[in-house]
Amino acid sequence: MKHPLKVFFSLENRGRGKILIAVLYSFLNKLSDLAPPVLIGTAVDIVIKKESSFLGKFVGGGVMKQLWVLGGLTIFVWLLESIFEYLQKIRWRGLAQEIQHNFRMEGYNHLQKLDIGFFEYRSTGGLISLLNDDVNQFERFLNGGANDIVQVLTTVVIIGGGFFYMAPDVALFSFLPIPLILLFSFKFKDKVAPHYKKVREEVDALSSKLANNLAGISTIKSYTAESYESWALMRLSGRYNEANKKAIRLSSAFSPIIRMIIVISFTTTLIMGGWFVTQGKLSVGVYSVMVFLTQRLLWPLTKIGETFDLYQRSMASLTRILKLLETSYKIKSGDRPLPIEKIKGDINFYKVFFNYSGQGPLLKNFNLFIPAGKTTAIVGPTGSGKSTLIKLILRFYEYQHGLITLDGESTHNFSLKDLRRAISLVGQDVFLFHGTVRDNISYGSFDKSLEEVTQAAKMAEAHEFIMGLPQGYET
Repeated sequence: MKHPLKVFFSLENRGRGKILIAVLYSFLNKLSDLAPPVLIGTAVDIVIKKESSFLGKFVGGGVMKQLWVLGGLTIFVWLLESIFEYLQKIRWRGLAQEIQHNFRMEGYNHLQKLDIGFFEYRSTGGLISLLNDDVNQFERFLNGGANDIVQVLTTVVIIGGGFFYMAPDVALFSFLPIPLILLFSFKFKDKVAPHYKKVREEVDALSSKLANNLAGISTIKSYTAESYESWALMRLSGRYNEANKKAIRLSSAFSPIIRMIIVISFTTTLIMGGWFVTQGKLSVGVYSVMVFLTQRLLWPLTKIGETFDLYQRSMASLTRILKLLETSYKIKSGDRPLPIEKIKGDINFYKVFFNYSGQGPLLKNFNLFIPAGKTTAIVGPTGSGKSTLIKLILRFYEYQHGLITLDGESTHNFSLKDLRRAISLVGQDVFLFHGTVRDNISYGSFDKSLEEVTQAAKMAEAHEFIMGLPQGYET
């Protein structure tokens, strides 16, 4: 798979323009943040050189005039820094929330299109974890980590350019450790990535277990299996905890190593810059600027470990999200509409062959005609294929050979939405959706009036039971 960020940026409607604006605000925020050290060096230069200072060449006048001008510039720079900090935070955080929402909805809508077989081999808890925890993990990176990366790169480029302009000899030695930092970072990325992949897998297993146990809590209680399930959950939670600890131990070693490499850069600037000043090759003001800029360079770099950790976690989550979105579905909708009022209802299975993936044939040269207006009962032991027939009519699965027709026409020709809407299915397992009793009765027919819903409840002999429920009761 390509790098997840490359895939992310290649997707349409991802708001690339908004991302570029956010990057611009981060760049301008850091650019104005790096100005104060230059202003401090300028102040030192004014005090030492007076009228012949660098600023004096442009504004003229005595020391006080230059200091007043410098004070005005300082206020202006701090104002710009505050404005761009506000703009970059608003832009990145808004973008993070927007992309989080889009990813969750795209993921959910894509899940609804996938074949039923996809869900039979995946846990509900794992899918919930993907749509919630993984999406939130990427949102946290956009909320802070993306800005940190842009600002670190801006710091290295701006300070590097300034150093090479002011004192090329000092800059050459001061920035010598930077390639080592980059090389170490890429090597570290390859080392830590499998650990975060393992963390996401353990989160899946833990979420699946929790969702399964909460759904089956009555079964757990009836078999007095509380202790066993507690032990099983503790084992999964312990595996997740251990996987996380391994990733944390590895990622925690990143910052101290980077810090030791960085101190070489700072020490070089301090010693070589000072020696150049004593030799008259560098002014005190420039030396002051270089020392302060080095500090500005070091501070964000010491935090790069936290940013890198957040980046690796988010890339593991983004990979899982993109993998879901790239999952294809085999069952395609036909293009012919199927008006309910024109349906007669004859269903015919003609020489149908079907087997579930990885299993032997369940239906082999199967023929069955179900005439309209008649009641047909299909009897057989568990696993004989009774429910499978219904799933094939609804096109939850595709048969391998043969033909299934509705009123003489292949069910493949009809719109999936129209075909399934024309069939009423009472499943073996009762499922209640979150909402009111009315919401559940009218599910699938959302435009029904209260009178129609009440009539349906009376026909099902459930009206009296429903009226006895507490007011505002929700499932």
